[in-house]
Amino acid sequence: MATVWDEQNGGEGSTTAAAIASQILARADRDVTFVVQLLGESQDLLVRHFIVFIEVELAKRSIGYGAHPLLRPFIETHARELSEFVLKGIGLRHQFGLQAVETMAGDPARLLRVDLWDSLQSHINDAQQHFVSGIGGLHRILAQIEAGA
Repeated sequence: MATVWDEQNGGEGSTTAAAIASQILARADRDVTFVVQLLGESQDLLVRHFIVFIEVELAKRSIGYGAHPLLRPFIETHARELSEFVLKGIGLRHQFGLQAVETMAGDPARLLRVDLWDSLQSHINDAQQHFVSGIGGLHRILAQIEAGA
């Protein structure tokens, strides 16, 4: 028969689902977190924002959809990557322990909304600056493709 570790008894034994649930909740203040995650229409809004942002930045550098047949998938892929950067950053920035969620009410919830707005703006700006900082590489690649054609 297989043996199992029983932390309560300091050795082997079996534990019921209720006992495990109790052990987990005993650690909830340090181990259980709630993470802010943007879903649905908000994700779509963010991707569409980055598509337009990338199109505008490329147009400033005279790069349009006629420059290369794979430019549209490039834009869509990078828009999703920039969106993912923002969404993951928000999730990492806004993790709340069980105790914090239990005590949150009224004004703290409003402060959370303001803090979330600040984080969103900051992460979106960071993503945009990151894209703009690397755009010269795309311009060089397209120039090389054009020269080789």
